[in-house]
This record gives sequence, C-alpha cells and structure tokens, in this order.
Amino acid sequence: MLPQRLKKAVTDNPKKLAELIDLVNLPTILRDFMGQSQSSQLNCFRWVWSYIKENNLQDPVNKNLVNCDEKLKSILLGKSKVDLTELPLLIKLHFPKQTK
Repeated sequence: MLPQRLKKAVTDNPKKLAELIDLVNLPTILRDFMGQSQSSQLNCFRWVWSYIKENNLQDPVNKNLVNCDEKLKSILLGKSKVDLTELPLLIKLHFPKQTK
C-alpha cells in the first residue's frame, strides 16, 4: 500500500510519479557511485539510503543527520553532514528536468 501522501500526489499529478520512476541515463558521478548506467530517481534514492544504512553513516546522536564519507560526499555536493530532509533534493539535482 502507498502512504496517503504519496497516493494524493499520484492522483493529483501522475506526471510527478513518472518523473520518479522513469529510467534515465545517469551522470558520471552517479554512474560511478551506483555502478549502473541507467536508473530512476526513486531507485537512486533507495540506493543511497541503503548505502547509508550499510555503512552506519547516520549520526548516532541525531538520526536525522547523515555523516558523509568521501564516496557519499562526491554525490552530495561535497557536504560532510546532510539532513535527511535534504537528501532527496540533493539527489534530484543530478536528474535535470526532461523537456518533452
């Protein structure tokens, strides 16, 4: 089941969902990080989140902060600490808006 907020976003604007799940060619930085040439925005976010969890990069005191290692800094604009609310926005910067 989809969360209520996501259901509303999908029903109000299906193009927004398409932007999240469409496969696109990744820029070199993300290609090196993920080891894939194509991915969706949503899959990229999942990949980054699992990388954070596997490498214990969440701040032990404040779980809303991520302490970036060098590999993660390369895709998150060189920031050493990132708030979880910033994470989707920083990933989205690598996916320029497609004109159709």
